[in-house]
Amino acid sequence: MTSVAVRTGVRHGIRVLDVDLGRPGELRSPAGPLPAEPQGPVRALVRLHGHPLGMVDAVNASGPGGLWRAVSRAAHGELAEQLARHQEADRAQASDARTAAWPPCQAARRRVLGQAPFISVVVATHDRPEQLRHCLRSLLRQDYPGFEIVVVDNDPADDAAEALVRRQFRGQVRYVREPVAGLARAHNRGLAHTEGSVVAFTDDDTLVDSGWLAALAETFVREPRAGCVTGLIVPAELETPAQAALERQGGFAKGCTPCAWSLSEPSADPLFPFTAGRFGSGANMAFRVGVLRSLGGFDTATGAGTPARGGDDLLAFFEVLSAGHALAYQPDAIVWHRHRRTPDAVTAQAFGYGAGLTAYLTAAMAGDPRRLPTLLRRLPGGIRHAMARSRARGADPEAGWSRRLAFLELRGMAYGPFGYVRGRLTGDRS
Repeated sequence: MTSVAVRTGVRHGIRVLDVDLGRPGELRSPAGPLPAEPQGPVRALVRLHGHPLGMVDAVNASGPGGLWRAVSRAAHGELAEQLARHQEADRAQASDARTAAWPPCQAARRRVLGQAPFISVVVATHDRPEQLRHCLRSLLRQDYPGFEIVVVDNDPADDAAEALVRRQFRGQVRYVREPVAGLARAHNRGLAHTEGSVVAFTDDDTLVDSGWLAALAETFVREPRAGCVTGLIVPAELETPAQAALERQGGFAKGCTPCAWSLSEPSADPLFPFTAGRFGSGANMAFRVGVLRSLGGFDTATGAGTPARGGDDLLAFFEVLSAGHALAYQPDAIVWHRHRRTPDAVTAQAFGYGAGLTAYLTAAMAGDPRRLPTLLRRLPGGIRHAMARSRARGADPEAGWSRRLAFLELRGMAYGPFGYVRGRLTGDRS
């Protein structure tokens, strides 16, 4: 994702905003309308008629309305190419929505959603009732005709999440308990209780954009080969140095350009299709229910809450492609993520990213050892790509943080295969 800096001299304590250039003067937060125009530095997700263009940094230094003008100027200067592309596409689609290559304007989206599938939304949670409450409120603001919400309480320490759902969301949200720890187990439990033809997953530490389900559904309708659709993940807050550090590492964002992958149309990435992390993240993913069930759901030896630390989402993406389906990335499907706030939490997360990557690769090879020669042939190009990425991180003004997180990712990668084996042995005894 494009990120543009209007110099502020501030590395954290940044307010996150949502700005649509099609709605002049309006500033929103990830949670909804702002009570007042914020002062100081902000980072804004800039959109045009709902379509994300990129993120810009700005500061309010000119009174009421000044911040919106500052963001708009930065966007028109630094995101001019993306803005022009969307404006041209919107003009083309206004005359003939059938021939446009860019994501459709809102009128075209409404026509597509005449075929809208019923969607089951699964939210796995673990001892974070306050964050869950905010997530559920955002989900209930969806501008979508037919969906259900299933909360899966994973290995809870108490009944706080259950009490929240039954007290504040009775009749709107279904509650299910999964007693064995593990995100993959929680997702499988939710999958077993879904009624939709599409199942979408997000986490309890997210705020979901009101157009999230509509964008996912539209992509499934337009891409009948797609077995999985992922979306854009942007920060909900950047209030602490740890959150800022994680975002500088790349965060979760995969850019603002829609794309699709399949084995019949391979990516130029030297490790495709093994670089599943490029396809999306588990906090914003959706599957055709029939496809996911045919794959056996998620591998319970992977994922947060297991010795493997992660990799459940990556393995699912890889298996969708391996089974002959397409995987699509739709940036209009936006989720705002609350990054970890403390240094210890961020370093643990960095280790988990590395562990999850190699745990997923281990699981993929264990599932079909015939994949190993293909992976080995592609490793040299992948290593060169990773080294170039590491050099780019070294140019960061706070490269010490970046190097530390990169080192922890490497340590996690060394641990991942052992974590997967441990998770498999532990799971077999559960």
